[in-house]
Amino acid sequence: MAGLRDKLPLLLGAKTAKALSTALDIETVSDLLRHYPRRYAERGEMTDIAGLELGEYATVLARIEKISKRTMKSRRGTILDMVITDGKRRLACAFFNQAWREKELAPGKTGLFSGKVTAFRDTLQLANPEYQLLEPENEAEAVDNFAGAIIPVYPAAAGMPSWSIEKCVRQVLDVLEVDEDPMPAELLKRYGLSELEPALRGIHRPESWAALESARQRLKWDEAMAVQLIFAQRRHSAVSRPAKASPHTDGGILDAFDKRLPFELTDGQREIGDEIAADLATEHPMNRLLQGEVGSGKTVVALRAMLQVVDSGRQAAMLAPTEVLAAQHARSLRDMLGDLAQAGELGGAENATRVTLLTGSMGAKERKKALLETVSGEAGIVVGTHALIQDTVAFADLGLVVVDEQHRFGVEQRDALRSRGAEGTSPHVLVMTATPIPRTVAMTVYGDLETSALRQMPVGRSPIKTSVVPVAEKPAWLDRAWQRVREEVGKGHQAYVVCPRIGDEPPSDKTDRPPLAVLDVAPELEHGPLKGLRIGVLHGRMPADEKDAVMRAFAAAELDVLVATTVIEVGVNVPNATAMVIMDADRFGVSQLHQLRGRVGRGSVPGLCLLVTETLDGTSTRERLAAVESTTDGFELSRLDLELRREGDILGAAQSGKRSTLKLLSLLRDEEVIADARTCSQAFVEQDPELKNFPGLARLIADVVDQDRVEYLEKS
Repeated sequence: MAGLRDKLPLLLGAKTAKALSTALDIETVSDLLRHYPRRYAERGEMTDIAGLELGEYATVLARIEKISKRTMKSRRGTILDMVITDGKRRLACAFFNQAWREKELAPGKTGLFSGKVTAFRDTLQLANPEYQLLEPENEAEAVDNFAGAIIPVYPAAAGMPSWSIEKCVRQVLDVLEVDEDPMPAELLKRYGLSELEPALRGIHRPESWAALESARQRLKWDEAMAVQLIFAQRRHSAVSRPAKASPHTDGGILDAFDKRLPFELTDGQREIGDEIAADLATEHPMNRLLQGEVGSGKTVVALRAMLQVVDSGRQAAMLAPTEVLAAQHARSLRDMLGDLAQAGELGGAENATRVTLLTGSMGAKERKKALLETVSGEAGIVVGTHALIQDTVAFADLGLVVVDEQHRFGVEQRDALRSRGAEGTSPHVLVMTATPIPRTVAMTVYGDLETSALRQMPVGRSPIKTSVVPVAEKPAWLDRAWQRVREEVGKGHQAYVVCPRIGDEPPSDKTDRPPLAVLDVAPELEHGPLKGLRIGVLHGRMPADEKDAVMRAFAAAELDVLVATTVIEVGVNVPNATAMVIMDADRFGVSQLHQLRGRVGRGSVPGLCLLVTETLDGTSTRERLAAVESTTDGFELSRLDLELRREGDILGAAQSGKRSTLKLLSLLRDEEVIADARTCSQAFVEQDPELKNFPGLARLIADVVDQDRVEYLEKS
């Protein structure tokens, strides 16, 4: 018999086990059995071809419509062209120098076809796909293999197609014995959940759709509990750490700032400001997420919190993801504070503080001055990039850290913040994001943070019109896009052109066209469609003084067009910029596109955002772009983004490069499961913080969330 922690070579053989490890990072019985089918095909029903995505490794159940052979023109050999169909759409397949397959691949036959989705002459195709035909004479064997009419289709990889994974799963299930269910019996009974072993059998070899749903519900709970237990332990740990209280001080710099505000705070700003003020007054570290649309006034809320801490004799640090944004934040804070930021200067207010900028690329003299102001406490507010949390930077008494756009920081960098408080204390932490987050994502990804949302938009914000420019189907539309840029400049306005790449990277071995680059696109525009316009370039690898000079020139309208990477994604404020062209828009996520277009329409003139793409109609990528085109509501887009992409990536798959954690749990559809798991996890951890009396739950974390992901979640 086999247990969940057994290694696979003894059960499947060294060759197969190595193939699973190499292709899918599967090492143990648990890894294999928690590699759930991506979907299920029902015998007699075809796969929907319309949802295939360029570049993915797909498996489809389809019928052969036609097959033909031709000779290659450029070199000797043959190509066997095959067209398969789901009854509504067709998919091309090509076999190179495999003419012998024509005999078995007869029109009318049905099978599973697996391979990487590529494009040839603007048509989706599978090149040299692996396949398994479902022959009528082999029906009995097929029924045995697939446990009846429901055929599992697994996330596959080259050399390890879905049916090979299914065969491995079948071999393991034949000898599986789960000694003890990791989930406490009382919890299973309370929520009507099945035990683990029947759930694992039911997810891979379901006897019916009802049995499959029962299995899925139990295994969703495993995922929800594993993640929520980690966060419950983190919340417990956070509460046990001390922090210095910073209560409101009457007559301090905060009160002086409030009296000078040239506008009324919105109801949301006041309400969230009161929540933060109460958090800062306690001796436990605040951990709060402040989310809100671009321009909703998060910076004012954060500044008021920083001033409360400064009034208590402590310091506040503000971390920005780029030096461009850090410099802009420092200027913005000084402008808002006026003489309240001019401590020690002629004309400074009596109770003033100082705002100091500290970045990694500052000159030696300038950096030394900033470091001295920070360590002496002369600077009440210190603004910078990750350079702020290096060991060489010492604070006099750090009481609050404001992290702008948290997702742009590395895990280790964020983790380093927690040890920067004075005398063994932790600073309060306020995380800001302009990417609205659904409640379930906040519960799962920011599970240890209290969340606040600013939903009110400022009065007078201009509308933004967004359009997709599908150059593969309508190449003339790109010419029109550049005409629109010239028209906006002709009216005295400015424009951004955003590219996904800088262009000074080493060449790639990939055969696909690399993403368009700033250093390539800028000269093409300068000598082509935008000839005669003043064009500037901005990217993250430019020296800090050059970046700052370019941004100042653009803000002063000394440049007509700024060709940039995503360094302009957040915080950059140029009200005269009315147009944005995003090249290779399909290379960006929904939320990032929404952030980028927030750079236009910031003045009195409506904004225009053009999403240029070569992707084909009908792909999920085009669906994403259509979603951005259809609405400017960031909270609605965040839900659409979640529906259209693989939710597990949210838990850091991209950062760790490992398997995704959420395979069954839907952050949109399973809100009740997530909320219940959060409540249960909290109760278990309050009773036993280290889960010593619940070894099954500790094992569950290890089984469901790989170790790299545990570390990521603990630090993020």
